[in-house]
Amino acid sequence: MTTSTTGTDTLTRDALAVLQPGFAGTTAPDWVRRRLSEGLASVALFGRNVATAEQVTALTAQLRAERDDLLVAIDEESGDVTRLEVRTGSSFPGNHALGAVDDTALTRGVARELGRRLAECGVNFNWAPSADVNANPDNPVIGVRSFGRDTGLVARHTAAYVEGLQSTGVAACTKHFPGHGDTSVDSHHAVPHIDLDATTLNERELQPFRAAIAAGTRAVMSAHIRVPVLDPDRPATLSRRILTGLLRGELGYQGLIVTDGMEMRAISGTYGLEHGVVLAIAAGADAICVGGGLCDEDTVQGLTDALVAAVRSGELPEERLADAAARVRALADWTAGMRRSPALEGDREPEIGLTAARRAVTVTRTGPAAPVTGPVYVATFHPAANIAVGDETPWGVGAELERLLPGTTTGSFTGPDAGARALGAAAGRRVVAVVRDEHRHPWMRTALDTLLAAGPDTVVVEMGVPQSAPRGVLHVATHGAARVCGTAAAEAVVAG
Repeated sequence: MTTSTTGTDTLTRDALAVLQPGFAGTTAPDWVRRRLSEGLASVALFGRNVATAEQVTALTAQLRAERDDLLVAIDEESGDVTRLEVRTGSSFPGNHALGAVDDTALTRGVARELGRRLAECGVNFNWAPSADVNANPDNPVIGVRSFGRDTGLVARHTAAYVEGLQSTGVAACTKHFPGHGDTSVDSHHAVPHIDLDATTLNERELQPFRAAIAAGTRAVMSAHIRVPVLDPDRPATLSRRILTGLLRGELGYQGLIVTDGMEMRAISGTYGLEHGVVLAIAAGADAICVGGGLCDEDTVQGLTDALVAAVRSGELPEERLADAAARVRALADWTAGMRRSPALEGDREPEIGLTAARRAVTVTRTGPAAPVTGPVYVATFHPAANIAVGDETPWGVGAELERLLPGTTTGSFTGPDAGARALGAAAGRRVVAVVRDEHRHPWMRTALDTLLAAGPDTVVVEMGVPQSAPRGVLHVATHGAARVCGTAAAEAVVAG
């Protein structure tokens, strides 16, 4: 049976409305401006679109000259995943640091200050926070993006973050439904399987999403994960059982459902990009995140054509596409109405990010040690960055220690001989070893073994999830690698 359409123009506008595409450059391309006039209702900004806050403000103003109620989305989790400060590191710690402090008022305040900065730049939709419970210590993609491994803690901080962000008129997008924490596979590369029983899923993974819904989250992002207890055949993003049955039906969620990036191999490598997009909308998704990799007009045209063709063939009900487009426009209406929120004019807390990072630092002394008062050698052990974090953003404590301890020098190392090379570069100087998720990288553990055997006074700074036992005469855990976490760590090293 072929679904009747109400006209090509309306159908095409609805197809464009559900897309949240990216684009290249720091100014608005002509093709994006043209598509806005044709029905495109959202765009997404990535690190490649950001030079300065002033430039982003000019860019969003340029886009809104074409469509005043435009949704401008960004993946600004802060902490390790930052787009606004992609070249300098974030002014705010990430979720794991906030969870370590466990002060919901602080989390709410950090999210509010972040929201103010986004709103001032013209960004009104943030793909954050991550509500994943960090149940698997070997998780290669969540880690410090999670508030922690305790369900109750994750739930209360997710709610606080949503409340703080949305008080500024920036819509929150709680992710990655139904929970990406208990996997050892990165969905950027393959489809993770989460083999949980229904009770564990309900009592652990779903609780933070219930808290976010109760807090009024305006959007929820689906995960490209297969959860056999919910749907043995399709990943959550493409599962009607999960998006419509569970999220809409059982949890009663009525806001926008957004997909995770559709270019990720979990979808594009298995179902194909265009077919995957059709399946996602049919399953109950309302908006398609695309553009982290593919950021050209041909991609937008291809996806628009695929959606229109699916309606015409009867594969995708026209009313489902129309409902999805209506939900996108409803969120745009909400953000437009919130644009002059009083929260933007209230008391600012410009230092709240550094304050939070300082509070998140945990210092462990394993034995007597001389204070760090003179130049040191900073050896940073650099794991491969996952795609969500990217490799553009600097991290570590070297720059700040160079400022605090003039004469300090730094080096970056990776691989099986990293420890020996770092020891040679240190040339007898006292070492500050900087690691990130030591527990996930055997080569990193070996490198630390080498340094500690040669220099028992070595200081260790852990900027990932502090899963390994503290070692080094002074062990500083930051619970994240944001720029402010590096500042706080350097201060702790010098303070001893």
